[in-house]
Amino acid sequence: MLKIRRNGLYFLGGENMEFEQFVISNEPAIRIGFFVGVFAIVAAWEWLSPQRRLTVSKAMRWSSNLGLVLLNTVLLRLMFPAAAVGMAVFSAANGWGLLNHFSVPFWVAVPVAVAAMDFVIWLQHVMVHAVPVLWRLHRVHHADLDYDLTTGARFHPIEMGLSMLIKIATIALLGPPVLAVVIFEVLLNSAAMFNHGNIRLPAGLDRVLRWVIVTPDMHRVHHSVEEDETNSNFGFNLPWWDRLFGTYRAQPRAGQVGMTIGLHGHTDPREVARLDGMLLMPFRSDMEVYAINRRTWSAKETKKIDV
Repeated sequence: MLKIRRNGLYFLGGENMEFEQFVISNEPAIRIGFFVGVFAIVAAWEWLSPQRRLTVSKAMRWSSNLGLVLLNTVLLRLMFPAAAVGMAVFSAANGWGLLNHFSVPFWVAVPVAVAAMDFVIWLQHVMVHAVPVLWRLHRVHHADLDYDLTTGARFHPIEMGLSMLIKIATIALLGPPVLAVVIFEVLLNSAAMFNHGNIRLPAGLDRVLRWVIVTPDMHRVHHSVEEDETNSNFGFNLPWWDRLFGTYRAQPRAGQVGMTIGLHGHTDPREVARLDGMLLMPFRSDMEVYAINRRTWSAKETKKIDV
């Protein structure tokens, strides 16, 4: 397939060239636009129809969580100027990746690539729960004492850097169209805000939606303090992987309103709701070993899991 160089970037020839060029040229604006739009919608929804009552000062949590988002954005731009989209452009220009090698039609390659990248993110999420040193980083996300749309972007900078390396490696191996990478990034960010939203959905609608997208009630189970509930529902966007691999759990034992959010032993707002506390959390000496990598259980715990 012909490759044409314009404005320092390579584009595939054919009917998709102009559209891909538009997407690449406007990728930052597209992502920011979706972020602001979805954030505003979910924030308004949380205000109008909250699922749970918040327990910590919203001003403190939002300033810290969004401060972490800003810090991560700056650091990732400095460390990975081209990021995922740049890797997709480079892969297309050099014929890297399975989809480029086998010349998969564009209309097939886009949905296949989006689903494949979502599966990799699901595997990565399981991995950060299973590997103790990675759990040290990931527990920053789980230590939030409340659950709302800002929780969805609350990750330690080191974890964000590792996640970007995994994305870049995945794109190099897969060779997805640039459009697929932009769609995936927009979907991932938008879905994370939606499914971390403190919003109420009618039970019937939730049951239908969770067959095609991770809903807030589905993902909220993953933020329970109970270990077996924390290690379920790992999906961020597509819900199928948890159902296929046996990690799906419909509801928490205590119910959506009665469940406790966060981590056992981490209830001090100075540690989990302030930016400095979140940044230092992975380096503290204590570290829980969660159910996903435990090998021994007490009789009491076994009985509790079988309920």
